[in-house]
Amino acid sequence: MKRSELIIDEEKISSFFFDGMILAIGEPAPMSIVRLCLQNKIKKLTLIASGIALDVLIAAGQVDKVISYIAAGIPGTPILPFYRRAVENNEIEIWECDEGILTTGLDASGKGLPFLPWRGGIGTSIPELNSDLKIFNDPIENERLIAVPAIVPDLAILHADKSDAFGNIQHCRGPGWLDLFLWRASRKAVVQVEKIVSNEEIRSNPWATTISEPTGIIHQLWGAHPLYSRGNYITDKKFIEKYFDLASAAVKNGNRQEYDQFVDKMFLNPKSHTGYIDEIGIESFLGLGEYPV
Repeated sequence: MKRSELIIDEEKISSFFFDGMILAIGEPAPMSIVRLCLQNKIKKLTLIASGIALDVLIAAGQVDKVISYIAAGIPGTPILPFYRRAVENNEIEIWECDEGILTTGLDASGKGLPFLPWRGGIGTSIPELNSDLKIFNDPIENERLIAVPAIVPDLAILHADKSDAFGNIQHCRGPGWLDLFLWRASRKAVVQVEKIVSNEEIRSNPWATTISEPTGIIHQLWGAHPLYSRGNYITDKKFIEKYFDLASAAVKNGNRQEYDQFVDKMFLNPKSHTGYIDEIGIESFLGLGEYPV
């Protein structure tokens, strides 16, 4: 049986977006694909995400609902600025959860079940804040548990170290915390990788393979920037700090001009990943090696 190559391009990924979709973003976020989502102006998103990817999509007015166990910024910015403003102004719906509830819902989807039980959250206000969570007594031990409904993303976008052309994915030093849950739960999954390698290299260490045969893979060197990619580069702290400084100021002062100029320059104006690399500059990328030389 002949295997099919799964390498796709930015145009193909864009065809997977649609208004009202449930979009799941792994960590570190595949920022080159996040930029595509911004550029395509996808509306009414239900977003499973955290960090800068979550904040910038909310700021763009593309998000109606958020499913996230953490909405933290960086030291000095404990809560994402545009997330906080949107919540305080009732501009987005929050599906209240913790890590266990989120992964339980994703696990239910991955197993093809309508729900799975979870113990965490009993005795807290989470079930009161999230009417989708149902408290019940289990039929075996009569213990009070929470029934968490399946969470089924339409598309998961993930980042990894490398893949062969057939979609055998390998993360460096293990996958992101939610990545495997998101992959198993989603109707479609696209993985952005730093390197495309031979099938022989993948087969030389098969136990390192974390994901097999996603919907597609895209080769984007430095594709997670300004975030990190384990084994390749560290977070661009200057970029991240500037983003959150501008976002915080925009929310505090009610003036988005500088913030919008920055987002236009870095996220919207580059019409390809190559254009983004040109905008940042190769010297900046070379200064982000994971280990100093």
